Amino acid sequence: MTRRFLFVLGSSRSEGNTELLARRAAEQLPSDVEQQWIDLAEHPLPDFEDLRHDTDHVRPTIGNTARLFDATLAATDIVIVSPLYWYSVSAHVKRYLDHWSGWLRTPGVEFKATMAGRTLWGVTALAHQEFEVADPLVGTLSNSAAYLGMRFGGVLLGNGSKPGDVLRDTDALGRAKTFFAQEAPLARFPYEQLTP
Repeated sequence: MTRRFLFVLGSSRSEGNTELLARRAAEQLPSDVEQQWIDLAEHPLPDFEDLRHDTDHVRPTIGNTARLFDATLAATDIVIVSPLYWYSVSAHVKRYLDHWSGWLRTPGVEFKATMAGRTLWGVTALAHQEFEVADPLVGTLSNSAAYLGMRFGGVLLGNGSKPGDVLRDTDALGRAKTFFAQEAPLARFPYEQLTP
């Protein structure tokens, strides 16, 4: 399968530090790798309604939900581009991930089996110099990938608060050059032991 990257932009503002860093990393992808960028602020999803025990699920066919659903299924690599908001993913991204719960129950799709083996990545910018404060965001993405049997490429972290700050973070820009070139291991929950 030809690699196809879906960049899911989760910021409340366009062209923020996180997006700038993601675009720098994306510039390094080979020209034959397809890229699709969807800004969740411009294509908002409705609040997720948990209907697991109440109704049959149907495949979304119109609107932003259908667009994100189809783009997610078509992607070999999904990149969550979310600033660090209160030490986790943005509300836009959380809503997108919540919709995965419904998609797991969409008849004829086999969402979990379809996503297995694909790769989840993250990109975030934060105001702290101590990147450990982003551990909850990293955990959200890593555990989501583990649940679906996906690979997890990690999170590209950069420093920035004011617009454009991340472009002065030379370490982050250096990491961006090779971020998507690394081999992404199969995601594991923290309690799982890797076996040889």
